[in-house]
Amino acid sequence: MMTLRTSGERGYADHGWLKSFHSFSFAGYYDPEHMGFGNLRVINEDRVAAGRGFGTHGHQNMEIISYVLSGELAHQDSIGNVKGIPPGDVQRMSAGSGVRHSEFNHAQGQTTHFLQIWIEPNVTGIAPSYEQKTFPEADKRGALRLVASSDGAQGSVLIHADARLYAGLFDGGEAAVLALDPQRKAYVHLVRGQLEVNGQTLHGGDALALQSESRLELSKGQDAEVLVFDLAP
Repeated sequence: MMTLRTSGERGYADHGWLKSFHSFSFAGYYDPEHMGFGNLRVINEDRVAAGRGFGTHGHQNMEIISYVLSGELAHQDSIGNVKGIPPGDVQRMSAGSGVRHSEFNHAQGQTTHFLQIWIEPNVTGIAPSYEQKTFPEADKRGALRLVASSDGAQGSVLIHADARLYAGLFDGGEAAVLALDPQRKAYVHLVRGQLEVNGQTLHGGDALALQSESRLELSKGQDAEVLVFDLAP
């Protein structure tokens, strides 16, 4: 079973300095039909104006992934990390027993465009931790590169959740196939461009939720960047 949700169906908030699309209920956007999918709880597509950002705030018991598309995101947290996150990097913060952090766009005249992703953990109360890795474009070109997993496989960042996250870039004749466990859930979020997923055409911001499916086929991309989540049942 496949369920399409178009970009325009997402929630939207315009705070002036922050423009955000919400795939699932978040903050002032509430939709009881879209509270998450499996253990995937948040996908926010955020655009942060130059010189602005999220002041220090706290999180607990959530796996938080930042995926920067353009610009750069400055991160600082209560466990001593001060980092810049450029496009191509995947940052994972395990909030665990509690962490406070801030995120800013210090660039002048440049908007930072990124995805903030929350996945519910399979263990709670752990010590908070942080990890960041670079995944070159060549690794994602015409393929699904594992970028986050529960065991750190293939050099992916380690998340404390029953989930795997893949990233891919597809254009022209590039294609990929991923075997799925039909007992699990899968979620495809098209970041940009156009892509055919199991025969369904997706455009930037669209998503496809899959249940009881055994195969994922990606093809006919037009400047496409995609994230694929393999999620707990």
